[in-house]
Amino acid sequence: MAEFIRIYEENPNPKEIKRVVDVLKRGGLIIYPTDTVYGLGCDITNTKALEKIARIKGVKLEKSNFSFVCHDLSNLSDYVKQIDTSTFKILKRALPGPYTFILPGAKTLPSVFKKKKTVGIRVPNNQIALEIVKALGNPIISSSIRDEDDVIEYTTDPELILEKWDNLVDLVIDGGYGDNVASTIIDLSEDTPTIVREGKGSLEIF
Repeated sequence: MAEFIRIYEENPNPKEIKRVVDVLKRGGLIIYPTDTVYGLGCDITNTKALEKIARIKGVKLEKSNFSFVCHDLSNLSDYVKQIDTSTFKILKRALPGPYTFILPGAKTLPSVFKKKKTVGIRVPNNQIALEIVKALGNPIISSSIRDEDDVIEYTTDPELILEKWDNLVDLVIDGGYGDNVASTIIDLSEDTPTIVREGKGSLEIF
């Protein structure tokens, strides 16, 4: 049975954030709100937790395309090769926001991701997500929770999410209704930005 806790985005309670971080540090999986759809996440430094998420999503961990959810851009060099000024300006303009940016992976990536040439970086404009990552001290690995329903691609009601994921994760955060449009994915790993998926974020920032 997953824990179910209510956290308010306007002023996330530090005690509740600590509860979430404690679960992550123990290798637990969480479902949490972002500025787009709800995400399934775990601590990037915990290999067993990463393997659990890969199993749930039915992918091989080393070939997975999970996003790295960061608090800001300050530790980017731990995960991404040095980027040029124009790329950094795009990131500064767009983040925090509903975008996932594909960037060239650094040699210092966690060992399970060593073979990855690129990584997806996300800084969501959601205080709950940002406070969790800040308190944890490193990014969380994240994947959108999709719905098998043909009509509804993403479940937006936290109580329905809990019903479905109760036995698969350790904690579900009720951060209010989520969105049903995923992030816009932009590939910045080559010279010209490429739109991989048009989602919630406006393309006018480019």
